Amino acid sequence: MTTLAGKTLFITGASRGIGLAIGLRAARDGANVVIAAKSDAPNPKLPGTIHSAAQAIEAAGGHALAARMDIRDADQIDAAVAAAVARFGGIDILVNNASAIWLADTPGTPVKRFDLMHQVNTRGTFLMTQACLPWLEHADNPHVLMLAPPPNLAPRWFARHTAYTIAKYGMSLCVLGMSAEFAARGIAVNALWPRTVIATAAVAMLGDAVRPEHCRKPDIVADAAHWLLTQPARTCTGRFAIDEDILRGAGVSDLDCYAVQSGVSLLPDLFLD
Repeated sequence: MTTLAGKTLFITGASRGIGLAIGLRAARDGANVVIAAKSDAPNPKLPGTIHSAAQAIEAAGGHALAARMDIRDADQIDAAVAAAVARFGGIDILVNNASAIWLADTPGTPVKRFDLMHQVNTRGTFLMTQACLPWLEHADNPHVLMLAPPPNLAPRWFARHTAYTIAKYGMSLCVLGMSAEFAARGIAVNALWPRTVIATAAVAMLGDAVRPEHCRKPDIVADAAHWLLTQPARTCTGRFAIDEDILRGAGVSDLDCYAVQSGVSLLPDLFLD
């Protein structure tokens, strides 16, 4: 399978950034895309809402459902999944993209930030997968994709931001467990992570620590995700994939088109040696 035409993707955190890019790539195939996020009204600090994302999905050739949902609320998750099924008849693919980040040491991490990261990253991923599971079991080629890094227990990835690392690795551990748990059901569970920093609103909030010209565009992750999500679910599961490795393996030799600024050195992302 090389297309997502007619497939229904439920994407968390899809009002902007990588989540929206994955949705737009699927929309170009003619897919149905559920944009599940909290952003239903314009925010001067963050671009995009579920409604502007839905308009972009439709303009790209897909069918969209804007679903306002706080991933920390189990009842809202159930309601959004029910709305997706009512609109499109089922769910073929779940993309657990929503994530909260706070890159600070232990003294610099307020409890509300610690709780937010764990509620969104680990708990949200678990609850979303649990809620979509009954529908994934009925899909022809079901996939769950986490935007999560390969587990790396090198102390340096914990030392500067222990709370964030634990919360993010919670998503990675869901891949380890669920890929084995769901293998007999034919549901693929994989992780995807960028080799370089991606220019998103979350990165912009880090200020001068990361300059956008040293980043790649979200399209590289979207194209890698598209490749993964079109693979046979029974034989492509339990992988911790890196975006550029996926694309090179698929025959893409020139990745310069993904750079925000061609010819500028790229910053490596976290958790990769």
